Amino acid sequence: MTIVDSADELGRRDRKKLETRAALEHAALTLVAERGLAGVTVEDIAEAVDVSSRTFFNYFPSKEDALIGQSPASAAELRDRMDAVPADVPVLEALRLMSRAEAERVQERREQWLLRLKVFEQNPSLLPRLVAGGTETERVITEAVAQRAGVRPGTSGYPELATAAAMAAFRVAMVRWSAAGGHPELPDLVDEAFSQLASGLPNP
Repeated sequence: MTIVDSADELGRRDRKKLETRAALEHAALTLVAERGLAGVTVEDIAEAVDVSSRTFFNYFPSKEDALIGQSPASAAELRDRMDAVPADVPVLEALRLMSRAEAERVQERREQWLLRLKVFEQNPSLLPRLVAGGTETERVITEAVAQRAGVRPGTSGYPELATAAAMAAFRVAMVRWSAAGGHPELPDLVDEAFSQLASGLPNP
């Protein structure tokens, strides 16, 4: 086998893994939306994708993790996006650009994310896992904001407040997007939320 053949084979394997992971996520979300969290087992999810339970556990430690899935961007990727914005761009605008890019990636998987948000709404017990997953992201973004603003985290409170406001703006946009069935598009709702923040949240 040549080097090119080996690379092609690795590429196919990686694609297959991504396809299987996505299929398991979709099956978990679809089944839980239909039956409720308590009415779905790992075996049900695996059977829907025609794989074994053992294969399921190669991808996710639990059915709850399959429902939450992977964020479109990791904390490190978000940090890279912030760092890529020119240094002379104000903090809030840099946060908007970072958040909009994230919204565009979510929008690309519109149906999957609308289904996921529906499942979260129907199963509040999943929320603590979401909050825990967001803690590391908030810490990393806070560090990026502090560096851009030229202050240290834990001193003025500015990096923490700016990051919390940006994450809240994104979360509000997601909730509005879900409630409206995916219209208007999420990036536009994110821009609208940041516009309100930038203007000082005047009375409507």
